[in-house]
Amino acid sequence: MTLEHLILLRHGQTDWNLRQRLQGHRDIALNPTGRREAIEAAPSVAALVPSVMVSSDLLRARETASAVAVLTDLPVPTDERLRETSMGLWEGLTRDDVVARWPGEWDRWRTTSAHAAPPEGESRWQVAQRAKEVVDELDSGSAQRALLVSHGGLIVGLTGCLLALPDDTWSTLIGVGNCHWVILHRYAGAWRLHSYNTGLGGVVLPRGEDEVAGT
Repeated sequence: MTLEHLILLRHGQTDWNLRQRLQGHRDIALNPTGRREAIEAAPSVAALVPSVMVSSDLLRARETASAVAVLTDLPVPTDERLRETSMGLWEGLTRDDVVARWPGEWDRWRTTSAHAAPPEGESRWQVAQRAKEVVDELDSGSAQRALLVSHGGLIVGLTGCLLALPDDTWSTLIGVGNCHWVILHRYAGAWRLHSYNTGLGGVVLPRGEDEVAGT
């Protein structure tokens, strides 16, 4: 095990984020605000001095990673295992659409076990397992500090998994804001939470469902 620090950065804002439309695996680009967020966050993320960076292969993550890469001179390989949660039949719909068409399912998915999933979609547990494969592979290399540029739902699930939290508590972790990040460090062989939902504006306090993991 070589990794000592793991930085999990969420992509910048998209128009679908603004409309509360569930993106999942849809390849949505950053909007002008999201591109500005990535450029503004990049110096703070680069200052954490990652020695390796890997991005989700989805455009919104790649665009965000590119802003950091300009300052770090790190290559940015992509890995589809860092994609957002597949939202199944909910993908492309707004939150209100889902609540109207699947009464009660949204709340059940948000508040129950990490094994709950949207219809024909992925559970947080499944997403965390594929993301953990990436972490394990980096851990078998020589890097001590890794930056993963990914998505809100994946970051929540991976955080719960690496901290070995009971899977029925993962839904208590709020979503991570656009261009905000989570930092984990390893001590005595176990991952510890250093900071959560950190960004240029400090910790974002959501209002109700404003920050929902997996969207």
